[in-house]
Amino acid sequence: MSDLDFTKPAGPAKAPAAPAKTSIYDPAIALEFFSSAGKPEPVAKGATLFAENEKGSRLLLQRDKMYLLLEGEVSLTANNKVIGTVRKGEIFGEMASISQTPRSASAVANLPCRVIGLDDGQFQAALRKKPEFALMLMSLMIGRMREAIGRLDPGGAASEGKLEQSAVFDKSALAILARALAQTRMPCERDKVIVKEGQVGVLMYVVLEGRLAVSIQGKLVEKIGPGGVFGEMALVDRTPRLATVVAETDCSLLAIGRNTFLDLVKASPDFAVSLLGAVGERARFIASRHR
Repeated sequence: MSDLDFTKPAGPAKAPAAPAKTSIYDPAIALEFFSSAGKPEPVAKGATLFAENEKGSRLLLQRDKMYLLLEGEVSLTANNKVIGTVRKGEIFGEMASISQTPRSASAVANLPCRVIGLDDGQFQAALRKKPEFALMLMSLMIGRMREAIGRLDPGGAASEGKLEQSAVFDKSALAILARALAQTRMPCERDKVIVKEGQVGVLMYVVLEGRLAVSIQGKLVEKIGPGGVFGEMALVDRTPRLATVVAETDCSLLAIGRNTFLDLVKASPDFAVSLLGAVGERARFIASRHR
């Protein structure tokens, strides 16, 4: 993202909301969200909605669509193998839509279907009306990430030398966040454990300065630099942290609670898209480590 346009300043950090369920997906809310910006369309039996490794149109400056299935059934296949089935009320295609990466699977209608598809502009317009949907979509991605982590090989070798620092926000966007959330800024000394695997958390963090290391089951999986985020799962639920994050250098962080996050999404859907993209990329990375 090159910029974040906050149409109103974000308010101060608020008290955490009541605990949410592990899965907060609600088909009725999904239908309301998709209907606010898109229209139903028919899909013939056997039709391909999108293909594996297919990329979005860069010339049209829009990402691939994400879909809500209203009627029918859709098969997801990868490497010529069925990896999942989409049924009425479920969302699919969101990973490539948000992260601008090639499709990891193909989607083919098993039956005559009706879907609502949202492109980038429609998705952001809907987010302005219903920012809470960003949390529900994060819940879906995080659920998949938890499944992938459950399949990790804890005995595998760490690839520390191959890891690059992840960043979600560029310098311009980070400066805007730092000004809007100045009251949430917190310093951290080198070697401090910011979040610990197994503990319950209520905040996510944006890195302003410094570098941090992320490990799962004692294995280094990621390094985070300025513009990076971590702990975002706490915005969805209060289940135990999936990773431990330690400051490798002196750091400066922004601590963001659930209500502050929703204020930011209302002011700038770009913020939500950036964070959702980061969650999607993290899920892809963790899944790629499964043997």
